[in-house]
Amino acid sequence: MLRNMAGFRVQTLSARSAEALFDAALDIHAHTASQSRSRERVVSGPASGRLGLGDRVTWQARHFGLWWTMTAAVTEVEEPTRFVDEQVFGPFARFRHEHRFETVDGGTLMTDTIEFAAPFGLLGRMVAVLVLRPYLRRLILQRGEFLARG
Repeated sequence: MLRNMAGFRVQTLSARSAEALFDAALDIHAHTASQSRSRERVVSGPASGRLGLGDRVTWQARHFGLWWTMTAAVTEVEEPTRFVDEQVFGPFARFRHEHRFETVDGGTLMTDTIEFAAPFGLLGRMVAVLVLRPYLRRLILQRGEFLARG
């Protein structure tokens, strides 16, 4: 892990089955719909359907008043309990998102674990902790709530 890594974990409880939630979390349309506030869209790669191991998608979205582009790849899949996507190109020095799905009484517990590092050394670490972590946490909470509702 890089010295300037930041991260957080978000858990969302859903009445949906682990399989349904797993599929939704890999669905392009569900992703863009969950991030409509930032006008996120696909600019390269699969534009619809469900992502699988090795798929790469380049997303473009508006954050902090600027347009950002990030290419992510699905790097690990253990259906229907876990998958990982990671930035292969974009604004972060590193970005890794692990998604876990655990069947519990009444539905599924979805756990999102985000690890990331901003560029620019100590200044990047300060921005990551003070600005990016709370901002990204809010985005992941909104996404989780959207997916949980179905």
